[in-house]
Amino acid sequence: MSRRSVVLWSAAALIAGALPASAQQFTLPEGPGKQIVENSCGGCHPISRLGAGYTPEGWRSVVHMMQNMEVPVPPEQWPLVTEYLIKSFPEKPKPAAAIVSGPAHASINEWPVPTAGSRPHDPWATPDGRIWYSGQTANVVGRVDPKTGQAKEYKLKTPHSGPHGITADAQGNLWYTGNNAGLIGKLDPKSGEVTEYPLPDPNARDPHTLTFDRNGVLWFTVQQGNFVGRLDPKTGEIKLVQSPTEKSRPYGIQINSKGVPIFVEFGANKVASIDPQSMQIREWTLPDAAARPRRLAIGPDDAIWYTDYARGFLGRLDPATGQVKEWQSPSGPKSEPYGIVFTKGALWYNESNARPNTIVRFDPQSEKFQSWAIPGGCEIVRNMAVTHDGNPVMANSLVNAVGLVEIGE
Repeated sequence: MSRRSVVLWSAAALIAGALPASAQQFTLPEGPGKQIVENSCGGCHPISRLGAGYTPEGWRSVVHMMQNMEVPVPPEQWPLVTEYLIKSFPEKPKPAAAIVSGPAHASINEWPVPTAGSRPHDPWATPDGRIWYSGQTANVVGRVDPKTGQAKEYKLKTPHSGPHGITADAQGNLWYTGNNAGLIGKLDPKSGEVTEYPLPDPNARDPHTLTFDRNGVLWFTVQQGNFVGRLDPKTGEIKLVQSPTEKSRPYGIQINSKGVPIFVEFGANKVASIDPQSMQIREWTLPDAAARPRRLAIGPDDAIWYTDYARGFLGRLDPATGQVKEWQSPSGPKSEPYGIVFTKGALWYNESNARPNTIVRFDPQSEKFQSWAIPGGCEIVRNMAVTHDGNPVMANSLVNAVGLVEIGE
């Protein structure tokens, strides 16, 4: 793929991931900047994707993202583009957040990342207390020290590679999916050296989320290519297998206590496992055909918990029996629950479409919810991880920050 193709595909993926498509006829409103927006945005993605709108702060963040992706707009025209977008596409009404009281105590703190419009996508917490993140449009892997607020970014090798998922190995190397460039990358934070592992199949577009098993093998999903893969860091060998369900869009992935990778299929109403040896995939079909699980967490009993982004539910799948139980998220069917972790005996997840966005706690014993408003308001927490002392960490894409939820005693 040429560098220009990567830039255009990346810009399209950026807006496509942020805004829903519309099947209806869409016309840009008149106003200064219309032609520039039509030429620059329409060249990468359906222009109708602008229609969902953002707050003024959200649009400024999106414009910074597009600038990072080198969308071909002359520098002097960006202010005009920004004002046109703000005026023409204000944020549409969102469901009000339901703030539910409860027995748990938690505080939420956030720290901005250095590059404007970086679009921090996924977080990772290391034993030294630092929060790492993938800066998707800035093409960096970065870290923030919550104790001091100091941040550092590492520029990656391939331009506009689109770092997306992030995790670390036992040696302290950071691994990421190069979402736009079709690769897996490894960053040595001591030297800054980056090693890249291109995916062997050109159809394996959009490497997505990744995680290590207990043997040090890296497992990852490939959303648009409809693959699940594994990479052996000792040899660099990559193996890919196709999901049995067409266009199932393998998304979040975790490892259970038996060392088996479990993943959710965002393009279908399915959860799946993959045998670590044979790479044979087994699927469980969720009861509601409209279900679209996006992220997952594994409980200590190996129950699979998932956020149903499309329907606004938290779900639990028992892999031994196939039994599914679901609970409506506090802010309702359009709350778009997203990033999720299991820690300190409870589920913690984000409602990404409520205003303000929330952090939700669910106690599986009492089956009761509790929630907190995230201070920045409109965050879009796409994934979460857990510190070594059990606190959830977040990458907050739209406000260009990383966050920490400190759970009280």
